[in-house]
Amino acid sequence: MLAIQAPTQCPSCDSALVWSNHLLYCKNSACGDKASKRIEHFAKTLKIKGLGPAAISKLPISDMASIYSLTIREIAESLSSEKLADKLYAEIENSRSAPLELVLPAFGIPLIGNTASKKLSTEIEHISELNEDTCRRAGLGPKATENLLQWYHWDFSEQDYPFSFKFSKTAPVSNTGGVVCISGKLKSFKTKAEATAALNSKGYEVKSSLTKQVTILVNESGVESSKTKQARESGITIVNNLNSFLEN
Repeated sequence: MLAIQAPTQCPSCDSALVWSNHLLYCKNSACGDKASKRIEHFAKTLKIKGLGPAAISKLPISDMASIYSLTIREIAESLSSEKLADKLYAEIENSRSAPLELVLPAFGIPLIGNTASKKLSTEIEHISELNEDTCRRAGLGPKATENLLQWYHWDFSEQDYPFSFKFSKTAPVSNTGGVVCISGKLKSFKTKAEATAALNSKGYEVKSSLTKQVTILVNESGVESSKTKQARESGITIVNNLNSFLEN
């Protein structure tokens, strides 16, 4: 029986592979496949629709920053479609408003995911405030702090993204509209997360349950749920079309 020989070279860039914790890694930072995967993760995290593996392989981009220097003409020529170019360009432009707590996980920093980023956003207003003290106050562990600060000092430069993010956290929204509870499936929004974001932007606070603070119940399903019955009995406003409600 022949022994299986482990590869010694990266199949993408032909660099020597390195063993680490019983796994083989390509340490070449310029490796084409690694760059594509980083861009793919970045786009997926920021929900840039249309910027998947197929599009990335065709577009003239080599890193995350180059995404934001693309013109509609470049996208159209690369994808052979003006319609796709218009949609993707709009998605890229929309991602510029992503807050710090969403942008940080997009860079693929080890141990810096959604949870760590949300913790950081409670302590810092802008990425320039990153240091050991703010990381400690946010509750990050030593290794996560080391990874984040190493990335910030050696791999990140805000000057690389002058056309992109402000790298600041989401401004707190004051509760001026009321308190909303969403019951059942939505028709006007794909997910409750999207509906919550829309409500928050208008000054509404969203609760997952029908608490005493709730003043508005959203029920677009048409089903007379127990929450709906309770809301009706309590005199709470019931909304059956959230889009129309937000537009008024």
